Amino acid sequence: MRAIGLVLAGGNNKAMKELTSRRAVAAMPIAGSYRSIDFALSNMSNSHIQKVAVITQYNARSLNDHLSSSKWWDFGRKQGGLYVFNPTITADNSVWYRGTADSMYQNIDFLKNSHEPYVVIASGDGVYKLDFAKVLEYHIEKKADITVVVKELPAGEDASRFGVVRMNQDMRITEFEEKPIEAEGNIVSTGIYIIRRRQLIELLEKAASEDRYDFVKDILIRYKNIKRVYGYKLESYWNNISTVDAYYKTNMDFLKRDVREFFFNQYPDIYSKVDDLPPAKYNPGSEVKNSLVASGCIVNGTVENSILFKKVFVGNNCVIRNSIILNDVYIGDNTVIENCIVESRDTIRSNCRYAGEDGKVKVVVEKNERYSL
Repeated sequence: MRAIGLVLAGGNNKAMKELTSRRAVAAMPIAGSYRSIDFALSNMSNSHIQKVAVITQYNARSLNDHLSSSKWWDFGRKQGGLYVFNPTITADNSVWYRGTADSMYQNIDFLKNSHEPYVVIASGDGVYKLDFAKVLEYHIEKKADITVVVKELPAGEDASRFGVVRMNQDMRITEFEEKPIEAEGNIVSTGIYIIRRRQLIELLEKAASEDRYDFVKDILIRYKNIKRVYGYKLESYWNNISTVDAYYKTNMDFLKRDVREFFFNQYPDIYSKVDDLPPAKYNPGSEVKNSLVASGCIVNGTVENSILFKKVFVGNNCVIRNSIILNDVYIGDNTVIENCIVESRDTIRSNCRYAGEDGKVKVVVEKNERYSL
């Protein structure tokens, strides 16, 4: 494919609350065995984009560890490859990334030293499948300056946390409002863009000279009437995990047969870093219904409509319902957990009860020592 990839994975999202106190949003676990960034990287690889850069910043340690080898997404090659860019102190610059446009501008040498004519920009917090080659064909056919991948949300779903767009009959974007107080439409930007490389360099340099740092507000919205900005409708599954409720909903969607079939069984595949763990073990007396249980888990109790990530231990007589248990959690005997997200590496003592009330999801973070008396 005649494009390079940029994955923006450096933002700090306070709407994720305690879940991002130790990790970047792009490193959030998804569907038992994946990280959020795996979907963007897999889509790049499946679209035959051979050169991809991931721009990281906030709480990047676990994300950098996940990206330590490019072989999992088939980027281990002589030409191209996977690059990870963290903020760097130089003689000319001593600040962190001040926005999405600034993060690309501070790594503009990557763009200038590349030879591919186009750039695919994607966020690291989307869960979807997309052939970027088809979007590029559409981009060229429309003679667009910028193509924005958009999604029509189901009726009644809140669109105010996204960029809301309006398009004419030719799919050209006429209005673009970023995170409005009240959304007047339900077609939103997915944070995926295609733009010609030389034009991106020109727009980034102009924005930097004017002390403008945000790609959406200072480039997309500012130039929407000057540049030819078009929308490409994504018809298949897409979700964004930028809030606790959205993260919970996205994971629970994987308990639906059609979503599992789409991501797990339909070509192309989603790839991730693989851990050498034994299969999940279900001891006598355990009962599991409509749940995803990852490798390395040991289950002794009841698990219903839940997702257990890697290396979770469920004690005797435990009941886990409608919950997400992140990696390496120990749950003591006789514990009940309902409508919760349990943070990774937590130790839940025996005889405890945690429940999200009034339809709200409860985030459980315990600091208990696993082997203390």
